[in-house]
Amino acid sequence: MNDESRTGTDNPTPEELREKVERTRDELGQTVEALAAKADIKAQAKEKTAAVKEQAAEKAAMVSDQIREKAGQAVQQVKETVPDPVLAKATQAAAQVRASTGRAGQYAAAKTPDPLREKAGRAVAAAQANRTPLVAGGVLLAVFLLVRRSRGSRR
Repeated sequence: MNDESRTGTDNPTPEELREKVERTRDELGQTVEALAAKADIKAQAKEKTAAVKEQAAEKAAMVSDQIREKAGQAVQQVKETVPDPVLAKATQAAAQVRASTGRAGQYAAAKTPDPLREKAGRAVAAAQANRTPLVAGGVLLAVFLLVRRSRGSRR
């Protein structure tokens, strides 16, 4: 058997050979890239971390919405079931607590040394600037603790 009978075509031209070599190189390059991606554990870990962060943020938002909804329902139920005089007394007590808390805060601020107040202010600003990572970290910690607790109770 000769080469012509196996391929069923005439001898390829140099241009056809170059095109075939180029296609083979492209395929080989794609295969190497795919293998490199599978071997890049660091990139895979980053992708998995990003996916977990996104899921945690979504769950945190969902839980937060559920809590707000339940709190709103509870407030409405309390308003409907509690007599008006009791609501008036509760409102008055809440106002007194807010006033007392405000005075206590002013007193604490007046007695706190300036360097400590500055550090606390910077900490608050940093926490507000990084709210999303802090919330995500808190949610992840809570999930971790819940999983660990549930696994411990099974033993």
